[in-house]
Amino acid sequence: MKIAVIGTGYVGLVTGTCLSETGNNVICVDINEAKVKKMQAGEVPIYEPGLDVLFHRNIAQGRLTFTTDLAHAIKDAQIIFMALPTPPGGDGAADLSYILGAAKDISKLVTNYKVIVNKSTVPVGTADKVQAVFTAHTDVEIDVVSNPEFLREGVAVEDFMKPDRVVIGTRSERAQKLMAELYGPYVRQGNPILFMDERSSELTKYAANSFLATKITFMNEVANLCEIVNADVDAVRKGIGSDARIGKRFLFPGIGYGGSCFPKDVQALAKSADEHNYDFQILRSVMQVNERQKTILVDKLLKYYKGDLKGKHFALWGLAFKPETDDIREAPSLYIIEELLKHGATVTAFDPEGMNNVKALVGDRITYAETQYDALVDADALLIATEWSVFRNPDFERMEETLSNKVIFDGRNLYDLQKMIDLGYYYNSVGRKLINN
Repeated sequence: MKIAVIGTGYVGLVTGTCLSETGNNVICVDINEAKVKKMQAGEVPIYEPGLDVLFHRNIAQGRLTFTTDLAHAIKDAQIIFMALPTPPGGDGAADLSYILGAAKDISKLVTNYKVIVNKSTVPVGTADKVQAVFTAHTDVEIDVVSNPEFLREGVAVEDFMKPDRVVIGTRSERAQKLMAELYGPYVRQGNPILFMDERSSELTKYAANSFLATKITFMNEVANLCEIVNADVDAVRKGIGSDARIGKRFLFPGIGYGGSCFPKDVQALAKSADEHNYDFQILRSVMQVNERQKTILVDKLLKYYKGDLKGKHFALWGLAFKPETDDIREAPSLYIIEELLKHGATVTAFDPEGMNNVKALVGDRITYAETQYDALVDADALLIATEWSVFRNPDFERMEETLSNKVIFDGRNLYDLQKMIDLGYYYNSVGRKLINN
């Protein structure tokens, strides 16, 4: 099948690459000429485990190409994916200008039937708006389909190649047949392709992410209460996670959710509810709690240092919002850094993949270490903000030689409490019993 993918951001590039892996001919389009040239030269612009292998293989075999020429990309395409940004506007609503602009551009170029797929996360009613653009600018028959992505950064290739489910919103039998053919190779083990109307499909994505964000936030609230009543959140997590109705996933407490999806999707769903005069109270609470949770480590530091962080120097392990990605969008680490600087502290950070992105944003307001141990030099305490595997089993003897004090504030609960007692650390984690050395 011949496919065009408009936009080579995280979703677009993963989508295009993985579609080419099953034998489709895919042309990815982007207006950024420098980025396109790099991809044409074989450079993967994002860090995502396993993507580089598929990327290079399908370029070499001629199934995956890149261009800035929209007309060339869509000319022979049967299906056109739009994987464009939908950033939150000033009022929290998703900005559809990129989607609608691309639809207008495509509408002026099409000469035969196409399926136009909204792959971006969009509010309810967006497919209708896109369809209206085509109706206004062309007489060519077009079907607009909603096909939300459910890709987890760090395992996106696996999620695309072996999806739990594929959600497709369309009322067109012709579009449904094409989409079923396209996705057939990815669901051979029996996972479902769920066909529904466009509006239900659009809402499914927002509802899924908002529910997961709510689950995370609830567990963070439980963790905060555990500290007050001297309970252990790990025991509570296991106790409730064993209930099949609740499940074990997304119950790990920490310093809040971040990334490109949960924050903006929760906000956008709440805004959509507002536009229809419905007060989505749970989502408002989720956003408020998560905002507070991102800087809970700073609250703990202020308590430990009796309200005075001026002149203190902290090591920070982890900058990306989660491990196995270089994505720092809405990462708790950024909020922690800002608070520490505001209180007169200094920071040296290390992250396996996210440092260049933070440098571009924060600049030289903090320093960056070449290794996790270099970050510890002369630090009054270590803060952990991302649960990279490399942080899970560090050389504690080496740490002891480098850190000025054996003090760790762990926002991801990486270490065993008894082990930290035995090692003589002051170890303050989230929702677990406070340990004093």
